[in-house]
Amino acid sequence: LALPDLRRKHFSAPMFSWFQKVLPPMSATERDAIDAGTVWWDGELFSGRPDWNTLLSYPKSKLTDEEQAFLDGPTEELCAMVSDWEIGQAMDLPPQAWAHIKEHGFFALIIPKEYGGKGFSAYAHSQVAMKLATRSGDLASTVMVPNSLGPAELLLHYGTDEQRNHYLPRLARGDEIPCFALTGPLAGSDAGAMPDTGIICKGQWEGEEVIGLRLNWEKRYITLGPVATLLGLAFKAYDPEHLLGDETDLGISLALIPTDTAGVEIGRRHVPLGAAFMNGPNSGKDVFIPLEYLIGGQAMLGKGWMMLMNCLSVGRSISLPAVGTGAAKFTSLVTGQYTQVREQFNVPLAAFEGIQESLARIGGNAWLMDSARILIANAVDLGEKPSVLSAILKYHLTERGRECITHAMDVHGGKGIIMGPNNYLGRSWQGAPIFITVEGANILSRNLMIFGQGAIRCHPFVLKEMALAGRKDHDRAVVEFDGLLMQHIGFAVRNAASTLVLNLGVGHFESVPGDRLSQGYFRALNRQAAAFAMLADLSMMLLGGELKRRERLSARLGDVLSHMYLASAALKRYHDLDYPEALAPLFCWSMEEALGESERALDELLSNFPNRILGGLLRVIVFPFGRRHKGPSDRLDAQVAEILGRAKGDPALESVLAGCYRPTDAEDPVGALQHASDMLSGAKAIRSKLHHAVKSGQVKPSGGEHLIDAALNAGVLQAAEAQTLRAAEAARRKVIDVDDFDKEALVATEGKTR
Repeated sequence: LALPDLRRKHFSAPMFSWFQKVLPPMSATERDAIDAGTVWWDGELFSGRPDWNTLLSYPKSKLTDEEQAFLDGPTEELCAMVSDWEIGQAMDLPPQAWAHIKEHGFFALIIPKEYGGKGFSAYAHSQVAMKLATRSGDLASTVMVPNSLGPAELLLHYGTDEQRNHYLPRLARGDEIPCFALTGPLAGSDAGAMPDTGIICKGQWEGEEVIGLRLNWEKRYITLGPVATLLGLAFKAYDPEHLLGDETDLGISLALIPTDTAGVEIGRRHVPLGAAFMNGPNSGKDVFIPLEYLIGGQAMLGKGWMMLMNCLSVGRSISLPAVGTGAAKFTSLVTGQYTQVREQFNVPLAAFEGIQESLARIGGNAWLMDSARILIANAVDLGEKPSVLSAILKYHLTERGRECITHAMDVHGGKGIIMGPNNYLGRSWQGAPIFITVEGANILSRNLMIFGQGAIRCHPFVLKEMALAGRKDHDRAVVEFDGLLMQHIGFAVRNAASTLVLNLGVGHFESVPGDRLSQGYFRALNRQAAAFAMLADLSMMLLGGELKRRERLSARLGDVLSHMYLASAALKRYHDLDYPEALAPLFCWSMEEALGESERALDELLSNFPNRILGGLLRVIVFPFGRRHKGPSDRLDAQVAEILGRAKGDPALESVLAGCYRPTDAEDPVGALQHASDMLSGAKAIRSKLHHAVKSGQVKPSGGEHLIDAALNAGVLQAAEAQTLRAAEAARRKVIDVDDFDKEALVATEGKTR
């Protein structure tokens, strides 16, 4: 190995040939996906030795005065003017909400000010989407889609000056309602397989013969499609007559088409699990458009997949993580209050350990998810397009959001099941699978994208080695490969040694940032990062192209990477808040959860390693003393659960609920919870007095006599105290009550879909 010429001939050249053989085949669309976006903190985690000072030095996310005013004003007002139940009954937002959205520029959060938009930061965009999601999933979906992957985003990055100047001000004012059509009946997760076509041909346009595209397509699941005036369309372009050049298959392309164009069929609706946001199919038959309708004009013909991949990472970093986090915050709010208000066996539900387990999962997840959401929004504001991290956030935050809704439903019991105006959970439960499915199905994200893309994109050497594999100048490629290979081997050996040394406890003496509480977690992540880098390298070496088909191994490696990112986000947030003691339970829960899940994935990976003998040897290196982190303890769960039951204003509770819409109207079903909590808290001393009187025998209600009346008659309570108790119990009962309907009101109307 010390003699370069001999090493290249007898070691590097055979390794290069082997590498070329085992390299997985990669389609053009896969390559575009790999090349899209940027590598950020995920690259540090892949290195096996993350630089924590780099992470901690990133500036804290904060809102401008204008952004804060928008959240406190128009966003709060929009939340207040909608009811999730009424939206579901009307299957649409109320007219005043649509008007408010357009008037205040909710469709223009990402459009720069020079075009009439808000020009908000990614963090502000995320805050708005999250607050709306804590009120109504339909409301959040309606607002977030135009601000995610769609015409505005694509025009900003790739549109011609003429297209930007024409469309962006109209989109900002709400004169145009956009949608983007990618998914079709035959191309879901495999969008590159779309059969939709655009044939280059000559046709009549505004009285003249021009070269354009004759389009035929069929799309479905398109949000805002039924009300859209401007359709963004993905299709495959072909030039069979070679009117533009020698190539026939030009590739995926994107166009903007007014929906009133002849041949466009749009307006019908899907019903996604009863959700009311506008979503439906559209199609086109022999629709002729000029080349000027292509986003970016003729120069961007055939570059649509690259355009989509580069824009998708930003949208997936903001919209869906905000919705998932919103679900966690909302369920923290309502479940924490409900378990204080609702009593069984004469004690609040929150006193039961089984309930505390669910409360801890809800509140702990809310804080952990919020940390991850804030960090990735910060990355986007720093100019990053974190493609791998966006896949991590999309998967884990929508899954954890669904978990929170499930726990909330379990705790609420019948209250969450009986639909009606007083049920604030049912529609969230119904709609949870929607966010699991859109913008890359979660099964696909976990099994193929996170590690499959991350292993190539974030690894210090693999992408460079793959680039050499396709080079025609073989001899020069071998020389360059030799240099990379030596670095790669050194990288692998260092990570293997680091894994063993750190897991034997030597890492306890290394210098890490943080306070006494967080330093142990920094060291734990150093151990996991080294182990992950070692196992990722070995898995790729042993399996080569087969790793692409061994999805469960890939998924577990992705789980390790994902949970290291979640843990990093919690550490960063705790640092940015200056290590507050009040948040220690939430921070520790988040770290134990993320580290425990990461170790579980490592454990399962080693148990199912392709080479069982090697897997056993690796277990000795990775877990010489067994697993160190197995998830939050019962004691930690109880501490987090207790936080959700605290009074408004508590710093730990406010950290969990920050950014959540919290109605104060006692007639609102969510506001009624706060009202009941306040009333019961105000009557706590009187209730305690009554309880002791009953236990001592001072109060003995006669048959059918109400306890409060008996206490009043016995002189234990004063009239004012009795009234306070009655008002508190009435507020409690309002929360507990569920809806019922006249039978006739539920009879279906002939010809109408319910």
